Amino acid sequence: MRVIAGTAKRIPLRTVEGLETRPTTDRIKETLFNMVNNRLTDCDFLDLFSGSGAIGIEALSRGAGSAVFVENNKHAMECIKYNLNATRLDEKGQRLLMDAVSAIRALEIQGKVFDIIFMDPPYNHLYEQQVLNALKNSGIVYCDTLIIVEASKETSFDYLLETPFRITKEKVYKTNKHVFIEPVQLGKEI
Repeated sequence: MRVIAGTAKRIPLRTVEGLETRPTTDRIKETLFNMVNNRLTDCDFLDLFSGSGAIGIEALSRGAGSAVFVENNKHAMECIKYNLNATRLDEKGQRLLMDAVSAIRALEIQGKVFDIIFMDPPYNHLYEQQVLNALKNSGIVYCDTLIIVEASKETSFDYLLETPFRITKEKVYKTNKHVFIEPVQLGKEI
């Protein structure tokens, strides 16, 4: 695995050994970043369930102003630290060793607000639903925040009808999909 484009282009990234994380393939990562490229410059990026940190590092390499990496696996966090140092992007990255919902609360206390929130939770455990429920009442989301969820193809997002979020786009791949979610525009904040 490597950084595809930007200031850290072609730098190889370490991945976490074992089956606890599934790195996003280069082809899917390239498709994803082609879809959000116009929103990356100087954005504040949140990478939940970060794994090796490849998605947040790709965002930084392509011009994001900052990225927060949230991961509750100690070995994965060590991998993120190594990868940030290897790409010389460590000054733009904040690392939080905790679960995603706790991190949302902690970031809210810090007064953080994010332009893009990406999450790639373990498939078919409904973690994305828990996180979206935490985000719907969170100050880290504003009216232009883009939330991207990587999920299995079978994952249903029907519950979003009961939230202040709506699906704006869906990109389906062979075994998984990216779901693009934005707050319903009800004014400046949700």
